[in-house]
Amino acid sequence: MPADEIRGAVHGTAPVPLSVLDLVTVGAGSTASDALRTSVELARFTEARGFHRYWVAEHHSMPGVASSSPAVILANLAAHTDRIRLGSGGVMLPNHAPLVIAEQFGTLEAMAPGRIDLGLGRAPGTDGATAAALRRSDTLNEGADDFPQQLAELTRFLDDDFPDGHPYARIHAIPGPVQGSTPGGVQSSHRPVIWLLGSSGFSAQLAGMLGLPFAFAHHFSAQNTVPALDLYRETFRPSEVLAEPYALIGVSALATDDEAEAGRQVRATALNMLRLRMGRPGLFPDPEDAARHEFSPMEEEFASSFTRNIVHGTADEVRAGLDDLQKRTGADELMLTSHAHRGDLRLRSYELIADAYGLPAA
Repeated sequence: MPADEIRGAVHGTAPVPLSVLDLVTVGAGSTASDALRTSVELARFTEARGFHRYWVAEHHSMPGVASSSPAVILANLAAHTDRIRLGSGGVMLPNHAPLVIAEQFGTLEAMAPGRIDLGLGRAPGTDGATAAALRRSDTLNEGADDFPQQLAELTRFLDDDFPDGHPYARIHAIPGPVQGSTPGGVQSSHRPVIWLLGSSGFSAQLAGMLGLPFAFAHHFSAQNTVPALDLYRETFRPSEVLAEPYALIGVSALATDDEAEAGRQVRATALNMLRLRMGRPGLFPDPEDAARHEFSPMEEEFASSFTRNIVHGTADEVRAGLDDLQKRTGADELMLTSHAHRGDLRLRSYELIADAYGLPAA
């Protein structure tokens, strides 16, 4: 597999390639349609400015997050872009049958050959009751514990290489490699690039042992970032996919024209996360709603701790924060996720960051 399908190019003065993680945020007073249109605008803009990849995260039963169906969203983004890599950040594999994911992402690969990433996680991406509804099972730990086996099964479906005698040897994920070996068939040699995602050491170690690229969720597990990346590098074994480790980190970053506005938006982000943690998820609140909210001492402590991990402020402040984070972690790529009540603020954040690093002009 060509290395440049994984490793991106560095543009401008950025320390490493820059990418995007999109949760398709739905703010109070807007619709899912508005959020999805913003995603198309953002994908086209970041492609034009030299961002390497654009990932969509799988979440369920959260009114403020319209990314419950990554494959559907990615198909739409593929129709509106030409070069930027598209992928899942990630698909929560225990929620799905591996064959279904192989079919969905094989279809995406046929739509956008050579630029599809399949990022996989083992968390549910939601609460326990919703996960049970997705999986038609109350044994939620079973899916996470079986993740290595599910991953192996998915990989064999993507490569169409179950051994003779295996119960699935005669089952083929379509579109897929079998079409190239069928009489008269011509099939692309590309298949989606598998990434493992994680917020702890489990997936870091598994990615290292399998020689796969690794994505760490620094944006909600910052205290584990350096230990997980160290573990990934220590356990890494060269593979057909990668000769050396390659790790990106997801970073919550918001740049605004005015430092005070960044603070207002980040406060709203903290309130949104607080409501989620309390089992009351809603639409992404506007800053006025956050300003009116009376935080208890415990809530204030949570909000302060949460916002410390968001790189925010003016463009220069965000650039300095990202540079420092990359230096501290040694990340090979920074995947930025910008949370704000309005889509235009999210777009402006990426524009300011692109300008701060001198990325190619749109």
